[in-house]
Amino acid sequence: MSKPERRLVILVRADPVICGHSGEARNLAEAALLRGFDDVRILTWPLEALQAAGLPLKPLDALLPYSPGITVERPDPIGDNRVPDGRYIAGLAGRLVELLAEGVPTVVLSMYLTPHTDVVVQAVAGARVAGFAPDVRTMAKAVGSDITNVVSNALRTGAWGAAAVVLSTYLQNDDLLAVSDFTKEEVVRWAEQVDALTGTRFAAELTERVRISYPPIDTSAFLGLDPAAVDAALAARGLERDGYVLFLSRITRAKGVDDLISAYRASRTSATKKLVIAGAGNAVEAARAQIAEVEGDDERILLLTDVSDAEKPLLMRGCAAYALPTKPVPEFVETFGIALTEKMLAGGGPVITTLVGGTGEAVGDTALIIEPGDVAGLTAMIDRAVLDMGEVERLELEQRAREHALRFDRLRVFDEMLPDDQPVLEQQHQVVDLPREGAPL
Repeated sequence: MSKPERRLVILVRADPVICGHSGEARNLAEAALLRGFDDVRILTWPLEALQAAGLPLKPLDALLPYSPGITVERPDPIGDNRVPDGRYIAGLAGRLVELLAEGVPTVVLSMYLTPHTDVVVQAVAGARVAGFAPDVRTMAKAVGSDITNVVSNALRTGAWGAAAVVLSTYLQNDDLLAVSDFTKEEVVRWAEQVDALTGTRFAAELTERVRISYPPIDTSAFLGLDPAAVDAALAARGLERDGYVLFLSRITRAKGVDDLISAYRASRTSATKKLVIAGAGNAVEAARAQIAEVEGDDERILLLTDVSDAEKPLLMRGCAAYALPTKPVPEFVETFGIALTEKMLAGGGPVITTLVGGTGEAVGDTALIIEPGDVAGLTAMIDRAVLDMGEVERLELEQRAREHALRFDRLRVFDEMLPDDQPVLEQQHQVVDLPREGAPL
């Protein structure tokens, strides 16, 4: 096989993790093929590491394949059990050094500063010390939880050194990206607190260098959906068009699932429409228990934990309304809201959400907005969206929402991320998927 001319390597928590940024990495990889990269790699974690972390995972038998030309690698951990988490870091860093040693001009993108950007900085330094002189451009993308979780919690507990390490590692990259304006503002805000404690100047440099790179979406997966496919998918779940309110995201406390169940029960809508809670996460059992509190809810409220990527847009298209009443909690703040823009592309009923974190950037002025944690307001908004909104208003809102969401098309986002790369014709590539030895994926 001939030596590649250009390579993109993405370090990320990839499939089967249920996370918008897992899909973001997939879409950047696909866009890179269309923009002339002839070798695209996703370096990610072995399945047992993802499972052990307790992350919400998609059904393994329902994952969408990557296009030919995208290689998924899950390096084995290096070392024994005396180096618990570091074994996986060593595996990722070691594999990246091997790729950099090949001398192929390479762009390396890390998503989540901790630990993926740590891996990149370590590997690039290692390759240079070893004398390989890699032709590499590093791009680090703060997607939110690395700042709103790792850095913020470090400072809350007085561990300012840990926060300083994250920020300094970020700054060691050639390009600094953030998934939204809100995320950049959070980066700078927490950097200012580190500066105030230590006399450093992180905030000024980050303000100057960080630029926004919104999540890329495969808009084609949500546009022009076959009506027959929508109806078939709904029928398989015992649903019908406009017959349900939909929540489809990670099922966690921060996503407001508990508020949605309470609001739905209090609504007029619940007399004629179902509520579908679709996803996985650490609040699934809490949601299941809340549903079981009221007799008869087994028929009105459906909890689906096995929705595939292919089924997702069909459920979105068929709903009477889509609700994501996210709210800030100490461990998480919504830094964009990829599921919101996917729903806006798919069409169907109105989007109901809150202006928390970066959700305003995701929806623009095309969603129905409530205050975070306002159950009564959510009840009223569900009834407005499903029962009181006229057809003309619904269609106008749907069209404006789709137009806004198209700005996040993956090719447009990729071109803005690498503005000095010139688009080239689409090419055909050979697919390779390299799971860990013995793994089922």
